[in-house]
Amino acid sequence: MILEDLSSDASHIPPFQALMGLDLGTKTIGVAVSDGMQSVATPLETVKRKRFTLDAERLLEIIKDRNVGAIILGLPLNMDGTEGPRVLSTRAFARNLEKLTPLPITFWDERLSTVAAERALLEGDTSRKRRSEVIDHVAASYILQGVLDRLGHLRRG
Repeated sequence: MILEDLSSDASHIPPFQALMGLDLGTKTIGVAVSDGMQSVATPLETVKRKRFTLDAERLLEIIKDRNVGAIILGLPLNMDGTEGPRVLSTRAFARNLEKLTPLPITFWDERLSTVAAERALLEGDTSRKRRSEVIDHVAASYILQGVLDRLGHLRRG
């Protein structure tokens, strides 16, 4: 089930299960997961993209291993909020993944997540080589943390 808007309704996101955040790139998929209480996002790994079936197979393994209850895809909107070709590609990925899992899939505005991840890695004095290895799953954790913060606010409010 694809949920378009998480900003006001969290009823389809199961509590007390990990959530998975994905930062889809053309060559890699950054993966982050939350704890079961849905409070902290942790960068997990970067999946090198091959074919959708192989990429999805790895993601489904993580879902099973981590008891994931929902999938959050970073939505790469343009800075002015419009949707471009990368958004269409992300939505197509979600539609294909939806056929393979009953989990809810939703989107989260990922504008500036990579910038924030890069800044955090630079502040942590991470080498250029190491930054290139981890940037995608660190960006996924920024995307996922935004969702976790929003869910916490909705559930408290």
